[in-house]
Amino acid sequence: MRQLDSEILSRLDPSPEVDAGHYVERPVPHNGDTLEISEGQTFTETYIIGPDSLEDGLPFSNIVAEAGSRAEIVILVLPGVSVDVNVAVDIVGRGAEVRVSGLYVCGGEDKVSIRTDIRHRVPECVSYQLFNGIAAGSSKADFFGRIVVAPDAQKTEAYQTNHNLVVSENARAETRPQLEIYADDVKCSHGATVGQLNEDEQFYMRSRGIPEKEARVLQMISFIAPVLSGITDADLHDTLSAKVEEAVRSL
Repeated sequence: MRQLDSEILSRLDPSPEVDAGHYVERPVPHNGDTLEISEGQTFTETYIIGPDSLEDGLPFSNIVAEAGSRAEIVILVLPGVSVDVNVAVDIVGRGAEVRVSGLYVCGGEDKVSIRTDIRHRVPECVSYQLFNGIAAGSSKADFFGRIVVAPDAQKTEAYQTNHNLVVSENARAETRPQLEIYADDVKCSHGATVGQLNEDEQFYMRSRGIPEKEARVLQMISFIAPVLSGITDADLHDTLSAKVEEAVRSL
């Protein structure tokens, strides 16, 4: 298993916000592809991208979260599509909280790329990211996640987690988490893993009469289930869980 886990500041390759290692203020995008979450507003939405869905991506190019707003966005990518999913968020008002989570189940020759860019521009805001993915067949899954905290964005809390499970010899998964922190009173972390199914867990289930194929399916469902755990609508949770289980069983 290849694992990255950090509670410290890290600056990797150059980015649009960096000029010779210094923060550069960029305009907040406002256009027809911007999802504006107004002051005090709550926005909750789930997006499903798959061979039977009408969407081949997200209906916006970036999100702007104003003061006191709340955003809860869940993204599901199901087998049978190759897609680039880009989530850019500008947090521009104090007290805003943004949660972006997603799962991707890749099979066959699927190529799925997930990119998140969360920019904390003001103090006292919170962001959470959780993305879990499975790569099977000859698929390729790629995750790039970035958190940028501006110099004035003190008391920011920003957390990012990405876990990947590679379940076939020809499948590939890459993960590149990144923090760019320019304030000194923050709580920020990122963690990422790329691994395989746990053989000890499989042995435990098989010793109790569960067939090997079913044991693998149960492991994969359990691996990506945390992404759906935050969905409080019971009917929606059950519907999405059924879709995910069907996707895993199709691999």
